[in-house]
Amino acid sequence: MDAQGRGRADNIDPADQWVLNPRTGEYELRLPTSAPQSAVPGPRRPDPDDTGEGGGRAAARGRGTAPAPEREVPAPRRRRSAPEEPPPGRRRRGGPAPEEPAPGRRGRRPKKKSRTKKIVVWTGGSMAFVVLATAGAAYLYLEHLNDNITSVSDDGASTGGFSKDKAINILLIGTDKRTGAGNEGYGDQGSEGHADTTILLHVSKDRTNATALSIPRDLIVDVPDCPTTQEDGSQKVIPGSTDVRFNTSLGQDGRTPSCTVRTVTELTGIQPDNFMVADFNAVKTLTTAVDGVDVCLAKDIDDPDSHLKLSKGMQHISGETALAFVRTRHSVGTGGDLSRIELQQQFLSALMRKLKSNDTLASPSKMLKLAEAGTKALTVDSQLDSIGKLKDLGLELGKLNTKNLTFTKVPVKDNPAETVKATVVLDEASAPQVFDMIKNDVSFTEVKQQKKKEKAAVAARLKGPKADASEVRVRVLNGGAANGSAQRELNWLQLEAGVTKSENGGDAPEEVSRTTLEYGPDQADQARRLADLLGLSGSAMKPGESVTNAQGLPTMTLTLGKDFKGAGVKLNASSGKAPDGVETSTADKVKCAQ
Repeated sequence: MDAQGRGRADNIDPADQWVLNPRTGEYELRLPTSAPQSAVPGPRRPDPDDTGEGGGRAAARGRGTAPAPEREVPAPRRRRSAPEEPPPGRRRRGGPAPEEPAPGRRGRRPKKKSRTKKIVVWTGGSMAFVVLATAGAAYLYLEHLNDNITSVSDDGASTGGFSKDKAINILLIGTDKRTGAGNEGYGDQGSEGHADTTILLHVSKDRTNATALSIPRDLIVDVPDCPTTQEDGSQKVIPGSTDVRFNTSLGQDGRTPSCTVRTVTELTGIQPDNFMVADFNAVKTLTTAVDGVDVCLAKDIDDPDSHLKLSKGMQHISGETALAFVRTRHSVGTGGDLSRIELQQQFLSALMRKLKSNDTLASPSKMLKLAEAGTKALTVDSQLDSIGKLKDLGLELGKLNTKNLTFTKVPVKDNPAETVKATVVLDEASAPQVFDMIKNDVSFTEVKQQKKKEKAAVAARLKGPKADASEVRVRVLNGGAANGSAQRELNWLQLEAGVTKSENGGDAPEEVSRTTLEYGPDQADQARRLADLLGLSGSAMKPGESVTNAQGLPTMTLTLGKDFKGAGVKLNASSGKAPDGVETSTADKVKCAQ
């Protein structure tokens, strides 16, 4: 018996009361004539029959009864000792109530406020993998689900929360804490819960792409000193540690998720905006809520440690089997944590494909179950502690397409200090490039889909008349290329390309990954000529404002990024590319576990 139906004879799943009419394609409300209920659960409340004042029974009798046409009868008031029941048929939030159907008839859902359409939008938050999508769908019944969410202080470790007009960085932490029935066989005995699975999710400022960066639990890092809020509200600084496993940033010595945030910031130079934490139960309950996901195995797996036994090929998994799938490591790849990361990324891709599928989005029953399961699985930071805030985040993430979400992991290599290899260290040759690409909001793969209007607008920047090279006035800045690049490019422009009205502007205010050209409205013809000479794409051209040089003349600004290949060498006009040796995959592809 669920929370809302507790104590009543008729316990009906609210989502099942919405029925698809095949003639109209609309969802319609079908209520039993004996005991009509609201289609959306509200917060838990005492049974109306137990109020002791008769108000609950009067309200119950009033449901489904049309008021007399001569006058409107106000709903009876209740005493403060019992939570107020909303007037019959009225929604708790937003807009007029749908017309209550006469007994035996279906009530048509209002077209303006199609709940199914809202679900489709809000569940775009599935990009946050395990629980974020469900938080978006959970907005359907705020009051009830807010009570499910657990929050802890971010202790000032985050940026203070995501912004709608900036890139977003969310730290997702899966712990090995054993809570709930059936989890006795997983995790360490007596563990407080360590950072067993950690993913830094970066969503681009324009929301066209995202990168999910997995951080190995056995990576050797320095954990900084961590100011931490105690249960009594007091503050305590937990001393840091050097050369320790990353997973000890949580749980060890009383460290909270905010300490994991600080560790990630120190490791990558990227400060997360928010964090979310989930334990073993999240995988079990969420896969069950969506009726399982499909994964692929390149070989048979029989792992007694994780309790996983599956045959080669496509397999449908949920609940305990899904948890065993993401926990196994001895039967895949090299048998270590890095191989398990690849398995987890495949699982998350499968879960997202299921969450974005019509089979899930078109089922109100599944969506409500998903919302319930997701909010119970969540522990979030204090800046993200309500369904409303999660809904806003879900709306931002919902703009993503799974084709443009790239999975990768921090580049690492075996720890040279160990004879028996048990931990890993940063690969200094490629890890800094990965971190810089995320900091500079560069996609790891070509953005495969772009809105038609936006794509046309970008392409239009290259179309039109081009000024003569001798009329192009530009200053060259070094924003991340090798030392001396600005001067070498300037020499080529003046001596080889005929761009004589050019000058060296020195270093850019900050480093950038991609070379860009910023120009004023009246310099478009000059910008097109320079783009043609340098091989710049339309997306590298930034219409904006010109600057004034020392002679008081308007000048374009060419900023050389880390993609600069040398003086006179045309740039690659495609989107970003992962550094050599860094493996990536995208969420739309089915990949079989090796």
